[in-house]
Amino acid sequence: MENKIEQIKKEAIECINNAQNSKMLEEVKNKYLSRNSEINNLKKGLKDLPNEQKPVIGALLNSVSNELNNLFEEKNNYFYKKELDERLLKEKIDVTLDGEYIPQGHVHPLTQTVNEIVEIFNHLGFSLINPQYSPEVEVEKYNFDMLNFPKEHPAKDMQDTFYCEGAENVILRSQTSNSQVRQMLNSRPPIKVISPGRVYRNESVSARKNNLFHQIEGLYVDKNVTMAQLKGVLNEFIRLYFGSSRPTRYRSSFFPFTEPSVEIDVQCIMCQGKGCSVCSKTGWLEILGAGMVDPNVLKGVDIDPDVYSGFAFGMGVERLTMLKYAVDDIRLFFNNDERFLKQF
Repeated sequence: MENKIEQIKKEAIECINNAQNSKMLEEVKNKYLSRNSEINNLKKGLKDLPNEQKPVIGALLNSVSNELNNLFEEKNNYFYKKELDERLLKEKIDVTLDGEYIPQGHVHPLTQTVNEIVEIFNHLGFSLINPQYSPEVEVEKYNFDMLNFPKEHPAKDMQDTFYCEGAENVILRSQTSNSQVRQMLNSRPPIKVISPGRVYRNESVSARKNNLFHQIEGLYVDKNVTMAQLKGVLNEFIRLYFGSSRPTRYRSSFFPFTEPSVEIDVQCIMCQGKGCSVCSKTGWLEILGAGMVDPNVLKGVDIDPDVYSGFAFGMGVERLTMLKYAVDDIRLFFNNDERFLKQF
């Protein structure tokens, strides 16, 4: 029995010395020191030996196990330090080298404009409308009828509005005014909200028009709201967005849902009012429409027009962005050309 144990010890020491890496060393440990190793099996068989041999063989087995464990730990520490040094040498970096440039994305110019406009109107006391009141897929009732559009109004024609196939009176909204109707139906005055979002028009694409664009509309309904307040709010917005040096003008207009109605123009940034192709030689560019909410609209949402009044306004985000940054083609916002987008 002693000879067998010495032979196992000799083989194990030789295997430990010949191990080339930690993986090979782990295999040696499993073979000679694991629960199912030959040494452990001999320990289990001690109970079958004569009583006078048990202390001698037991002490020898423990001695061999301890010696092999010490040799294993010593060799394992050697491999750990060796492999760690190799990894550190391989992974070292020269901190004096220039870093690698990783280009970062930018906030899209239209998103920048929306964020700026929302921030301005927040300062003026307007809150952002609940998104559930502003669906892009809408029915004619909220997009037209409750906004005082006559049934025969040309805006309802197929050449202006995208109608959904297979669903009667379901459309892609042509204006964000639908959100104002839903807001008034679900809350009571005072109401002071703005509603940004995408809208769709069945129009040919050109340098000045697209069949998908973005609007921001505002609504203020309360007691004693006047046209003077509307003008004060819009003048302050124009001052903060364009700067106090940009000339503006108000023109009478007509919208089914406001009465009286106005359109606001700013001096063309391309020609400084001298007249060019962008402004059709007029020197002015329209930026938004506005007016006092028509009493019929208030009645339709169960708000008494004899008690409450309000104003509404709407503006195109693309048009405002073009004017502020002197962009002469609306299609640039949708072409994903990095040369254009990186300028913002």
